[in-house]
Amino acid sequence: MEEQVVADQEASSKQGIFATVLATISGIFTPILPVITAAGMIKAVLSLLTVFGVVAADDTNYQILNFIGDAGFFFLPIFLGGSAARQFKTNQQLGMLIGAILLHPSFVALVTAAKEAGAGLNFFSIPITLSSYSSTVIPVILAVWFMSYVERVADKISPKAIKFFSVPLLTTLVTALVTLIVLGPLGTIVGNWLGAFFLWLEEFGPWVVPTIVGTVSPFLVMTGTHYGLVSIGINNRMTIGYDTIAQPGMFPSNVAQGGAALAIALKTKDVNKRALASSAGITAIFGITEPALYGVTLRHRPALIGTMVAGGIGGFFMGIMGARNFSGGSPGLLTIAAYIGEDTLKYFYTAVAGLVISVLISFVVTFVLYKED
Repeated sequence: MEEQVVADQEASSKQGIFATVLATISGIFTPILPVITAAGMIKAVLSLLTVFGVVAADDTNYQILNFIGDAGFFFLPIFLGGSAARQFKTNQQLGMLIGAILLHPSFVALVTAAKEAGAGLNFFSIPITLSSYSSTVIPVILAVWFMSYVERVADKISPKAIKFFSVPLLTTLVTALVTLIVLGPLGTIVGNWLGAFFLWLEEFGPWVVPTIVGTVSPFLVMTGTHYGLVSIGINNRMTIGYDTIAQPGMFPSNVAQGGAALAIALKTKDVNKRALASSAGITAIFGITEPALYGVTLRHRPALIGTMVAGGIGGFFMGIMGARNFSGGSPGLLTIAAYIGEDTLKYFYTAVAGLVISVLISFVVTFVLYKED
């Protein structure tokens, strides 16, 4: 009996830690959903305009729409700095300042010049890793988490008469230096490891990565690590002309979340839940999954199971059929035309089939498993 009680307590503790981590991540990313949604939809529209020849990559119209859409992703560390500071109960403005420091043009120029010259970058003989932090997620979250402790110590040791300027001074200076020297590079290393891992899987089998990404994509998006895959996809399109890693895996997962949310919308008797699930389901099918992810998928286990099963099957189908994405964008119905290229509609038809398969499977699995609380 005592052993059973201890086992139950340990299980409860593990579940509590997992729930806390999910709540923290959700709390960091939920406030910036409008930014991500706006940027993603603008990029999706630009992708459609490009595919159908309305704009070209070398004209001014494309460039203007491109930087408008890119702004939300490029300056993501600033937005994340504010939301992470709120979650870690520290100063939001200082959190945003840490994000801005990572993106400052002078720092970017120093890193670029050092790379071009083949030299290093040092602060009082302490080496600083030559990393670029635009569109990154992990470095600024680590930095703001560290900052929350620095601010408490600074507040404790600062005399009351000078706290107004001593606390922000010490907090910013210590956090910025530790981030540039330690935490930023650490976050970059984690992202690089993830990228290398997926590239290894891609070499192992062309269907492996889309299957895995399709299965675990909700967790990648939840932790922000999917941006590492996005960068790999961009590099592939720039070098070989198409992406077979990020988009063919994330596409079925995105639309699968839409199918799962619509299943709950159809089955639930809760009016508010139906309204949330139906709207989130539609936007997920179109390629914007955050409302469905944080509002439905992570809150209802059947939806998560349905999404992972359908995303994995859809990713396997996309991979085994050799689906190629030619222009990126937020994976979903709005950017399905990005699978048109090389003077053939083969990959487009594959994407359409993958969408139908993923939505139907996620809808059926979620509908069968879901029970009203």
